[in-house]
Amino acid sequence: MYARRLCAFETVARQCYRGPRLTQRRWAQVHDVRFLVTHQQSNAVTEKYREKLQQKAKQQGLQSVDELKAVYKDRDQKHSRAAPAGSSPFPPPPPPPTPLESSSPQAAPSPAKTSIPTGLKTLSSYLDLEKTSSLPPKEIEYIWRLRHASSPTSLCAVLPSSTYTRLQSTAQKHPQFILPLPREGDVGAEIHFLQWSFPAPDTATVVFTHLAEYKLRGEYSQPHTAITMHLEMMQDKGIVLMQGQVVEGRGVSPEEARWLVLCLQKFYGAEEGDVASRRRLLEMFSQGDQAFQIEELLKEAEKII
Repeated sequence: MYARRLCAFETVARQCYRGPRLTQRRWAQVHDVRFLVTHQQSNAVTEKYREKLQQKAKQQGLQSVDELKAVYKDRDQKHSRAAPAGSSPFPPPPPPPTPLESSSPQAAPSPAKTSIPTGLKTLSSYLDLEKTSSLPPKEIEYIWRLRHASSPTSLCAVLPSSTYTRLQSTAQKHPQFILPLPREGDVGAEIHFLQWSFPAPDTATVVFTHLAEYKLRGEYSQPHTAITMHLEMMQDKGIVLMQGQVVEGRGVSPEEARWLVLCLQKFYGAEEGDVASRRRLLEMFSQGDQAFQIEELLKEAEKII
């Protein structure tokens, strides 16, 4: 009897308390949060300064703040229509300063001084030019090679002036080019980008960069090899001293860098017989000719081996 009453009491308790029910309200609406935020902020600003806005409206002979808003809205629209297309709210920059003419008739213009870029090492940074200039070319070459023999990542060469003349003449026409670097196995060849520059009258530089990195970073790419050609002894001794440096950890060994420098000399200073095909590749690359083929470049590079 007691058990029946207990079961009946539990049944009634469950029917009386069924817990909260989640019902779907079909009258719910979706509001644009951006609309609510902007309009609520605008209304809050209006309520905050309502007294000052009402005073401003009375000073201008208006009845309400809404009329004041309408007046300023019309004024803004008139100004926007009157402004010319593409006009800037900022004043134009001042014109570049012009050099002042000397007021003194005796003042003569000073001769132009050749400035050397910061960080550029000239030949005097490596050799004592006063002592070296009195030596014959063979001894200068020996001293130059000995000067760079201690560094395993250093590149060094001595070029005849006639060879450098051909290199410079071609480089001024084609300052940029690509060269292949053969790899062992089935990898084939790796393409490298080179760029000439002439930062000083007696200096020419060439930097080598992985073509993939140059495509990715452009002018911010880091070269793995840089060579510099010093022309200070070109006229008197008939030689050009070249030195370079291979950056460690950039994926190119000194031996591979020497191969790229050799390729550079063969393409830019090509002798009679090889001029036509290699110069044609240089011209096609400089002009962006779609007919430029990497296969032809590889064939010409294989002739150098």
